[in-house]
Amino acid sequence: MGKGTILDHELMIDAEAFTPVDSTLIPTGDVRSVGDTPFDFREATPIGARIDQDNRQLGIGGGYDHNFVLARQDRDSLRLAARVHDPDSGREMTVRTTEPGLQFYSGNFLDGSLVGTRGAAYPQHAGFALETQHFPDSPNQPTFPSTILRPGETYTSQTVYRFSVRSTAP
Repeated sequence: MGKGTILDHELMIDAEAFTPVDSTLIPTGDVRSVGDTPFDFREATPIGARIDQDNRQLGIGGGYDHNFVLARQDRDSLRLAARVHDPDSGREMTVRTTEPGLQFYSGNFLDGSLVGTRGAAYPQHAGFALETQHFPDSPNQPTFPSTILRPGETYTSQTVYRFSVRSTAP
């Protein structure tokens, strides 16, 4: 990590909507627009820019732990889902997938008790995850993309995480 924190990393998620969760972090079955919410990462935005906003969905889990409905028309092709960039170091990760959803988790339950390399403690929001997926609780939500695989059917999925360095020079 550079001089900043994970919260300074710029995140873009190609999603017009997300799936709100209940008090146990299970999707309610609704699909809500990201427009005019702290969930709008359609343009690169620092992860921490809106994480502390007064928003019921952010309050439930202490940050982001939500499935984003990826904006895509062709469900079979590998498409850009997300990009995260560390402006201090120039490191960048892109996520491409054939999956319909992306779970963004912002390390909400880290509390400093987990100790890593060289004794470094991991406080809240010290890490994040971008996980491609079908929508959580899909079998119980008739409006979500189906996860049912019938006899004789084949399920395939592809996700590519690409790491690179963007120049930090002016």
